[in-house]
Amino acid sequence: MLTDNYGRRFSYLRLSITDVCNFRCNYCLPDGYECNQPRDFLSLDEIKRITHGFAQLGTEKIRITGGEPALRKDLPEIISICKNTQGIKKVALTSNGFKLPEHLPQWLDAGIDAINISIDSLDPRQFLAITGHDKLATILKGIDMALADGSTDIKVNTVLMRQYSGKDIQSYLDWLKDTPVTLRFIELMQTGDNQEFFNAQHVQGSRIKQNLILDGWLPVIQNKSAGPAQEFYHPDYQGKIGLIMPYSKDFCNSCNRLRVSSSGKLHLCLFGEEGLSLREQLQSDDLAPLQAKILSLLTDKKATHFLHEKLTGATKHLAMLGG
Repeated sequence: MLTDNYGRRFSYLRLSITDVCNFRCNYCLPDGYECNQPRDFLSLDEIKRITHGFAQLGTEKIRITGGEPALRKDLPEIISICKNTQGIKKVALTSNGFKLPEHLPQWLDAGIDAINISIDSLDPRQFLAITGHDKLATILKGIDMALADGSTDIKVNTVLMRQYSGKDIQSYLDWLKDTPVTLRFIELMQTGDNQEFFNAQHVQGSRIKQNLILDGWLPVIQNKSAGPAQEFYHPDYQGKIGLIMPYSKDFCNSCNRLRVSSSGKLHLCLFGEEGLSLREQLQSDDLAPLQAKILSLLTDKKATHFLHEKLTGATKHLAMLGG
């Protein structure tokens, strides 16, 4: 099992397969994707070596991220590689869902276990204003298709922003009355290029948590492979609510995930310094050098991020690593 100097165990790998995104979300890529380096993304062979190498070190869950992972035409093959890796118990995907009804059958056939879809507003006009795309109806149709299929866990991510969240929270609650998804409110995080936006729009998730508890929402007991969300359920609602609050006390104590970028760099923290390249070790089917380097690099993982000190590391925007 991968274990750091603070006794934290890492059974969860977030694997970015591209940093390209076709949305222009105002908190992430307001000017759209800018290609400022060669697009030398991980090959299928390299991805297979990563998944096998990490699985043999105790990784049980892989989340495929971007950018927008669906922009890679070989995404179904990547899902299948992860799913068929011995030791991997759960394969998840985070997507903006821009062609979800079209893509969903391929993902299901490949064996996807869980899908997280980003919906930052249930108001079509606000959704367009935030993302730059009029795709809300398409995304909701895809979610309905996934729920009807019933074979995959569906979560919806929404970034809390002062400008929108006050109006939207009630509409999300109304939606959850009859929709069996987990909606996760994510605190806006400062990155290298969004400081002014962050200062204007950041909303503390703790206030929402207090209101949920007052309204009768109860905590969900999480398993060891779960992400950082604090989840709540209510007997009168089919859906659940999660809160991801990276500025909360002791947030990093339960860290259980590592990240590999689309260029083959190991990131010990979303807000750490430059990633640490594994590319040389990914050129051979001999996994021992790869695993030795992962174990060696893990000793450098810090106890916590430094967001409270406004230090965002190398993360210019979240599309770089997919969160």
